[in-house]
Amino acid sequence: MCGATAGGLSLDGVDVAKESVIQGVVTRAGVDGRSQPVGNAYVRLLDRTGEFTAEVPTSATGHFRFFAAPGEWTLRTLAPRADAVEMRVVAEQGAVAEVAIPI
Repeated sequence: MCGATAGGLSLDGVDVAKESVIQGVVTRAGVDGRSQPVGNAYVRLLDRTGEFTAEVPTSATGHFRFFAAPGEWTLRTLAPRADAVEMRVVAEQGAVAEVAIPI
């Protein structure tokens, strides 16, 4: 079981129909083997050519969110004591792309 907030980040006040949202949680296996949220990691948003677009720190619960243009993106996650992790994701207007990133 993950220690992150159940259901992810709140979308209260976000007009999802008008946005392309990429959000998720960064986790790491704890000593007991259970997934634990990774706070103070950084998630970078790279465009389809690999160019840096944005970066956000994860919250104490390991969550992050980007509002991105529709299309293909790469998320690069950087955290202490972990190799960088890359994950491809597709953002669509009117949809929330939920991503779980284990490091």
